[in-house]
Amino acid sequence: MTLHRLRVLPRDVAADALGLLLDAPAPPALAELVLRSAAGELVLGVLGASHAVTATTGGARLTEQVSCDAVAAGGRPLPRSAEAGGYRMTSQSATVPVAELAATAARLRARAADDPAWLCGTFPGDAAALTALTGAPLDGGWTWHTYHLYPGPEEGVIVTTRSRWTS
Repeated sequence: MTLHRLRVLPRDVAADALGLLLDAPAPPALAELVLRSAAGELVLGVLGASHAVTATTGGARLTEQVSCDAVAAGGRPLPRSAEAGGYRMTSQSATVPVAELAATAARLRARAADDPAWLCGTFPGDAAALTALTGAPLDGGWTWHTYHLYPGPEEGVIVTTRSRWTS
């Protein structure tokens, strides 16, 4: 099962605090999923401060951290898009009504419970407080998609990222 009910409070509680850090060592994960294929290995990790992904293929490696710790560690505020070598990432942020946030959270929890290529970490305090990731191999690399849900009293924020990397 790749749905994890974490027993720690999230350190990342505001979407606007997210940053992007590439090619730094991945922090220890609270929950992790390793996907393997002929392309190499993709390690998806849920952090208390969001997510870290480590992709390897043919001796090359890329690490992506999207978290509230990324900027202080030398990264930058989460951009709408970023490119570096064979890496490309896009991000979106949407403010939604609480009911839509809850429905999205339920859908992501169900995907992670049923699909071995999905990882979801839920946090105490609100069923919609979660981070979810999925990935798939590409020819010579990997692609992955993440969701970060931030509940509020009347509305919530959903931050999504789509990344791809080929060596």
